[in-house]
Amino acid sequence: MPIQIDAELDASGLFCPEPVMMLHTKVRDLAGGAVLKVTATDPSTQRDIPKFCVFLEHQLLDSSEQNGTYTYLIRKKV
Repeated sequence: MPIQIDAELDASGLFCPEPVMMLHTKVRDLAGGAVLKVTATDPSTQRDIPKFCVFLEHQLLDSSEQNGTYTYLIRKKV
């Protein structure tokens, strides 16, 4: 069963710390339990986004990389 995505954030072409700063702003606007899809090209997001989720208690549902593009599915804490 596919995960329903409630919002998307495209941080392609941006470099640390911009993707996480944008992620923080976007997540703040979402309802608890909403799922956000993040797309980025900065390899540091592989480290930064999981740490962001742990620190703020959001759930990282999935992360993947294809041809230098990183995709993350994050469920906002309730």
